[in-house]
Amino acid sequence: MKKFIIFITALVVSLSALVLQNRFFVSAQVKEDFVKGEVLVKFKATINTNNAAEIHKKVGARVKETISGIDVVLVETGTKSVGDTVSAYAKFGGVEFAEPNFIATALTNDEYYTNQWALNNTGQETCNTKRDICTTGTTDADIDAQEAWGISTGSAQIKIAILDSGIDQDHPDLAEKIIGNIDFSGSGSVDDFYGHGTHVAGIASALTDNSTGVAGVGYNTSILNVKVLNDLGSGSYSAIANGIEWAVQNGAKVINMSLGSPQKSSTLELAVNYAWENGVVVVAAAGNSNNPSRTYPAYYENCIAVAATDNNDVRASFSSYGSWVDVAAPGVNIYSTFPNHPFYLQIEN
Repeated sequence: MKKFIIFITALVVSLSALVLQNRFFVSAQVKEDFVKGEVLVKFKATINTNNAAEIHKKVGARVKETISGIDVVLVETGTKSVGDTVSAYAKFGGVEFAEPNFIATALTNDEYYTNQWALNNTGQETCNTKRDICTTGTTDADIDAQEAWGISTGSAQIKIAILDSGIDQDHPDLAEKIIGNIDFSGSGSVDDFYGHGTHVAGIASALTDNSTGVAGVGYNTSILNVKVLNDLGSGSYSAIANGIEWAVQNGAKVINMSLGSPQKSSTLELAVNYAWENGVVVVAAAGNSNNPSRTYPAYYENCIAVAATDNNDVRASFSSYGSWVDVAAPGVNIYSTFPNHPFYLQIEN
């Protein structure tokens, strides 16, 4: 059991560090930090279905969907603004909370194994995506992947849920690893047209010893592709909460969220707690703020917050930090898989 825990710890650390690797992976910007016309509401246990329906009617909102695992409903505000709707619900004693539906963003003998300094750092030169900035690393400033593989390489029974922008469905290093797909982003496709989710999935579980592409950390594990970020790299908190619930109900042992937002949310925290209480390891990126400001969901108590280090074992210049961060791991110029088709990050950069 101890050996298994050691493996999982190394795995989740490397997964969450991805998003912190480079500003290339956080280029998508959103004009609003919440979804217009939507509010998340949770009622107290004393409120029954009829009582809840009456409150919705008085507020003038309509139920759009229910996140059943945490008993939170997503409502449409109608003619009212989000702020006015939140205030209207707050006037009822039976409402536990009402909040905006905030938006999070993406925080990216195998052929290219020698480029994967995070797995085995020999002091090799590493470069960013454009190859216009290159640095020489420090030997052994890595996660000791080769040593960990001597203990475990994972198993197909261990499902890693990648909550991100989708995963390339026909990638030679990933296609056969994906055992489940679902889209909560509204994209209409489980494929990755942003480029971030495919990159994360490759770090987690790319096929290894196949003379193609890169090596995955837990390369014998299985992947659940849970698309919660749209094709521009952003997604609502309701989508993320739904994704967490679905991952738990479909047997995930690890949930990785290389995404975040500065906005605190009771809905998102309930979803993280729901996963944790069901025995799922939850891990998320600490953020790219270069200061101690909090990033959610990483900040929550039952989520492992991961900061980024570079190939010299130094905190990445952009990485968030602070007493709330649990661990740091490689997160700069991380070599991994990208979609085989055009994707947003490629076009923008």
